[in-house]
Amino acid sequence: MSQDHSLNPETMPQEPEKATLEGKNKFLGLWFFLGGETVLFASLFGTYLALRNSTAGGPASTDLFGLELVFVMTMLLLTSSLTSVYAMYQMKNNNFKKMQLWLGITALLGMAFLACEIYEFYHYIHEYEFTFRSSAFGSAFYTLVGFHGGHVVFGLSWLIALMVRNAKRGLNLYNAPKYYTFSLYWHFIDVVWVFIFTVVYLMGKVG
Repeated sequence: MSQDHSLNPETMPQEPEKATLEGKNKFLGLWFFLGGETVLFASLFGTYLALRNSTAGGPASTDLFGLELVFVMTMLLLTSSLTSVYAMYQMKNNNFKKMQLWLGITALLGMAFLACEIYEFYHYIHEYEFTFRSSAFGSAFYTLVGFHGGHVVFGLSWLIALMVRNAKRGLNLYNAPKYYTFSLYWHFIDVVWVFIFTVVYLMGKVG
């Protein structure tokens, strides 16, 4: 049986991402997944807060962090969240080309964020010799921030696979839930980064 379920302006439901049972199940399953991820990140944040002053005589957060680059990274990621909202708006209006365009911009912003994070880690390692093994603070920092970066890599891989696989298929009731669940996942990544920006960088800078 075909799973095309092609959409057109006359027959498109108001919420194509939830119009099928499969779509509703994907939506529900993602929330369960994000609940588990929230607990995991909460554990990493708790570990970081407990160890952030355990520098073993090495560089502390006040020595390392510069807010200029982190602010740029934050703006890149928050803007990518906004562009994903525009993409979902175009999806609900059945404009596949504009949806793909906004998702492409989202991917580019995400890649720019990753490039900045890689540069940040490189700078800490080569300028301050601050590595994962330098201290408990180093281990906690790289685990928390690096784990978030890994989620960004996963999200970008998911997005690019969706865009390439459906480039010629257009929008339908089968792939609309996949785009929508990606968007929710991407918002989750952005929310986690806001907490990282506050707990790690802002609190780290003020000591």
